[in-house]
Amino acid sequence: MPSPIPASRLLAKEDMCPTVDIRTCSSPLSKQVFGSTLQVPLQRLHGRVASRLWSSVIHWKELRCRQPVGSGGFGSVYKATYLGGTVALKKVKKCTKNKLASRQSFWAELNAAHLRHPNIVRVIAATTCVPADLKEDSSIGTVLMEFVSNRNLQQTIDCSAGPLGADRWLRYSQDIVQGLHFLHSNKIVHLDIKPANILLSTQDTCKIADFGCSVQLGSDVCGATSYPSHAGGTYTHRAPELLKGEGVSTKCDIFSFGITMWQMITSRQPYLGDRQHVIYAVVANDLRPSLEDQAAFGSQRGELVKKLLGRCWTGQVESRLGAQEVMTHLDHLRSSSLVL
Repeated sequence: MPSPIPASRLLAKEDMCPTVDIRTCSSPLSKQVFGSTLQVPLQRLHGRVASRLWSSVIHWKELRCRQPVGSGGFGSVYKATYLGGTVALKKVKKCTKNKLASRQSFWAELNAAHLRHPNIVRVIAATTCVPADLKEDSSIGTVLMEFVSNRNLQQTIDCSAGPLGADRWLRYSQDIVQGLHFLHSNKIVHLDIKPANILLSTQDTCKIADFGCSVQLGSDVCGATSYPSHAGGTYTHRAPELLKGEGVSTKCDIFSFGITMWQMITSRQPYLGDRQHVIYAVVANDLRPSLEDQAAFGSQRGELVKKLLGRCWTGQVESRLGAQEVMTHLDHLRSSSLVL
C-alpha cells in the first residue's frame, strides 16, 4: 500500500521554507522578492490596520480580549482586538512528536502574506518573538489575520436543512476558484482545500484560510515542483499523486476543490470507512465520491456538473483542469438556463 506522506518528503531544516528567510527568534524583517528586498512595516490608517503590507512585529500591548474560536492539528485560533480593530490570532503549536512539521507549518502560513485578494484571508502580522510574560511553551509562533467570521463552509454545510441550493454552491465555488486562481498565478499551492478551511464573511463571501500546508512553487507554475510538502493536509481531499508521495503542482488544489464542491452539492462526507482503506482505494482503484445521487446530478445541468467534477478529480494530473478552466465551466453553469 502506498504511504500517504513518506518520510522522504520532509524537508531538511535548512530547506524548511524556500519563500522566507528563517531567523532564530523572529519572522523575517524583510522578504526577498525577485532579487530585491521588500520591507514590511506595520501601518495604521484611521484606526485600522493597513490593508497592503504585513508586519514582522506584533505590538502586544495593543492586543486585547482573546476569545477562543477553534483549533486544529498545528494551532489554535482566537478572536481579538488589535489597534482598535477585530482580528484573528493564530498560535502555532509546538508539536513534541514532530517539531519540524510545527516549524514548517508556521512559516508556510506566511507564503501568501504578501498577497491581497477578496477571496483570501489577509495576514496582518506574524512573529516568533513573544514577551516573556506571555510566552507559552506550546506555541512557536503567532500570526494575526483579518477576522472574517465565526463561520466556515463545513459548519454551513452541516447546519443546512438540506443540500445547498444551486445558486449558493455555484457562487461559493466561484469564490473559491477565484482565490485559487490568484494563488496559483502567484505560484502558491494551498494543499489543504476543504470546507473547514473556507471561511464565510458577513457578506456571505468565501475566503480561503489556513496556509499551514502551503508551498511556493519554482519557476514553472504549471508543472510539478520537487519541493516536498510537510506532513499535513486532509486525506479525504488530498490528490492521489500526493498520497503516493509524488510532486506538488497547482492541480493538487483543483482535486481538493472537486471534493469540496461535491460536498456543497450533496451535504455529505466524501468517504466512509478506515483511513488506510480509503487512501489505498483512492490511489489504486480511483475511488471518488458517488455521483449516483439523482436529486443532485439527475438533471441536464447535473450531467454537466458530473463531467466538471470528473475533470477536477481525475487521477491523471495532465488531464485535470486548471483554475482558469474551472472558472470558465462555473461561469457557464451559472449562466445556463438548464434546470439543476
